[in-house]
Amino acid sequence: MRHAAIAWLVLAAQAAIRPAVPIDPITGILDGFRTHAVVALGEGDHGNEQIRVFFRALINDPRFPSTVNDILVEGGNAAYQGVVDRYVNGENVSEAEVRAAWENSTQTQIVLLAEHWAEGPAAIRALNARLPKERRVRLLLGDPPIDWNLIHTHDDFMKVLALRDSFPAELIRREVVAKHRHALVMFGGMHFQRKQIFSNYDMSNPIAQTIVSWLESGPSPIEVFNVWTAMGTDLPTLQPDIAAWRPPAFALLRGTVLGRADFKKFYATPRAAPPMQMENQFDAILYLGPTITFGQPSRDRCSDAAYMQAHYARMAIDGLPQAEIDRIKRICSQP
Repeated sequence: MRHAAIAWLVLAAQAAIRPAVPIDPITGILDGFRTHAVVALGEGDHGNEQIRVFFRALINDPRFPSTVNDILVEGGNAAYQGVVDRYVNGENVSEAEVRAAWENSTQTQIVLLAEHWAEGPAAIRALNARLPKERRVRLLLGDPPIDWNLIHTHDDFMKVLALRDSFPAELIRREVVAKHRHALVMFGGMHFQRKQIFSNYDMSNPIAQTIVSWLESGPSPIEVFNVWTAMGTDLPTLQPDIAAWRPPAFALLRGTVLGRADFKKFYATPRAAPPMQMENQFDAILYLGPTITFGQPSRDRCSDAAYMQAHYARMAIDGLPQAEIDRIKRICSQP
């Protein structure tokens, strides 16, 4: 009888695993704010055009400004927060001043992205121009402040780079949660893991911590609704009917085929990390479809010899191999 009962429980558990079901992605993300002050949306591969288009549709949805107060983004140097605040509020600030927040951040390859530095600030500035002052959306810069005039060695650089998860986590505590506001956070998805795959899910080392793990731990934990963004042709191999989903598509993960799949199915790595169910890492998934496109390099920056030389020097301090620097030189030399 005992073995029969165990077998029945196993069958019941298997039957409870249902396919992930797509819903309207904007509704799915905004619904996350019903129960969470912070919704974290992964960008997928940096620079992809599909997340750029989706972001614009999201913030221009009429429900957005009544739901979200702040947007926290990756790659903008927080030392420029005052400049960006004035810009998105419609003050007389040049785009060059705003662009500097991205070009002078810790992300030394930003020059390769299309004019993504302008997409967020310009779109939020346009949104705020249509809103009353009390409902305007604030753009928070999530990259720790760095002054490149003070960065001379790789060790100098690493001291700042080590803050790339703890800094935005503390920014969220101070500027969002403490002020009873709601924030959409947009970074690369690996910053939103609950357990760090690169440490084999051992979170005892501070270096293993992510934005989400910092927020959800400590004496005053803040629960995050986090969304993994998937792209390409791999997702239908886990659930075949996804091939018929119309992207962008959004689905909750808990108790689904996708939720029970190993996280390594979503993020390929040669590391021999133990199994980790996706639903224990993320709450939902945004699927951008099988075909992904990327913006072109910033041509005006590629043609600015002085700027590029300074940028290559920063990349060397960053520790990027010469082969990578040479690759960027080749891209910039293309017509």
